[in-house]
Amino acid sequence: MQLSAPQHIAAIVPYPPGKPMDELEREYGVTNAIKLASNENPWGPSPKAVAAIAQMLSNLHRYPDGSSYALTRGVAQWVGCAPEEIVLGNGSNEVIEFLVKAFVGTGDRVITSHPSFLMYQKFVQVRGGENVVIDLKAMRHDLEAIATAVTDRTRLIFIDNPNNPTGTLISSGEFDRFLRSLPQSVIVVVDEAYVDFVDTAERIDILGYIANCDDVPAVVSLRTFSKAFGLAGLRVGFGIMHREVASLLHRVRQPFNVNLPAQAGALAALEDIDHYQRTLTGTAEGRKWLSAEVTRLGCTAYPSHTNFFLIDVKGDATRLYEAMLYKGVIVRSMKAYGYPQYIRITVGTAAENERFVGALADCRRDLGYADAA
Repeated sequence: MQLSAPQHIAAIVPYPPGKPMDELEREYGVTNAIKLASNENPWGPSPKAVAAIAQMLSNLHRYPDGSSYALTRGVAQWVGCAPEEIVLGNGSNEVIEFLVKAFVGTGDRVITSHPSFLMYQKFVQVRGGENVVIDLKAMRHDLEAIATAVTDRTRLIFIDNPNNPTGTLISSGEFDRFLRSLPQSVIVVVDEAYVDFVDTAERIDILGYIANCDDVPAVVSLRTFSKAFGLAGLRVGFGIMHREVASLLHRVRQPFNVNLPAQAGALAALEDIDHYQRTLTGTAEGRKWLSAEVTRLGCTAYPSHTNFFLIDVKGDATRLYEAMLYKGVIVRSMKAYGYPQYIRITVGTAAENERFVGALADCRRDLGYADAA
C-alpha cells in the first residue's frame, strides 16, 4: 500500500489524551484508581440528566433533531441570548473546527498562545493554515504580543480564558483594551470552558460585545457541558456568537452532529440547578483545601479560577507522575507544555483530594523532592 498525504496532514501529532483508569489498573496492577488528570467533574452527571438519557434510549432507532431545537433554546435561555446566536457541537472541539473550516484557508493565519488547548493548532494544520503561537507571559496571555502579531492574513485569535493549564484569567478591562486594538476583520474566540467556576463579577461580558459589534471585531464564546455539568462522555458544547457568524458555521456543520442522548441529557442538566451549584461549591472548597495542603508539603500551588490548578512539585514532574501511577493516582505532567517541574491536577471529591495529598507526600519523599524543598 502506498499512501500520499499532504505534508501539513502528515506533520500533525495526535492529541495525547489522559490515561484511562481501567488501563492504569490493568498495566500497574492497582485497584480503585482515581483520575485527576483531565479536569472532569468528580461528582458525576445530574441524576435528572441520567434519567432523561435513559428515557431516550428506546428511541435510538430514530435520528436526532438535526437542528437541536429544544436544546438550542434551552442553552439560549441559560446564557441569556437569542437561539440564533447559539451553535451546538459534538463538544466545544467541534465548534472550534467549524470556525476554522468557515474562516481559514491555505496560508491564512491563526494566533494562539502556548501553552494552551492543543486542538486549536491541530484544526488549523488540517486546513493548511499557518499557526502563529505566542508564549504566555508570567503564565498569562500576552495580549500585547498577540495584538502585535496580527496581520492582514490573520483570521482568528483563540484565547482560552481561564487558560488551560495555568488557570489564569484575563480581566474585563484588559480584554476590552485588547479587542479595541484589533482590526475588525479578525474574529476573537474566547474559550470559556471553565467560566462556570469563575466569579460572576470577573467574567467578560461576551453578550455585550455580541450585541454591540459595530465598532469591535466579532467575538465568539465557547462553552461546554463537560466540566461543571459533568457530561464529558456525551460530548456536548456550544458557541455563542453574532447570528451572522452562526449562519456561516451552520453551513459547515454536519446534520445530526449532536446525538439523541446528548441532546436530552444536556437539556435536563440545565434544569438541575442544585447539582450545578453543588459542583461549584465543592470545587471551590476542594481547591482551597488542596492549595493549603500542597503548600504545607513544600510545593507551590498557583492560584486558579478553574476546577484544576498547577503545582510546582520542586522536582521532575514526569518522574512524579509515573510514581503516582503506582499509587493509583493519575495526574498530568506539564513537562510537554514547557513546565518540567509542574503537574496539573483536577479538584476531586474530598476523599480523592485526601488520597492525592497522601500519594504526593509519599512520592515526593521517595523521589527525594521533599528534601530538596
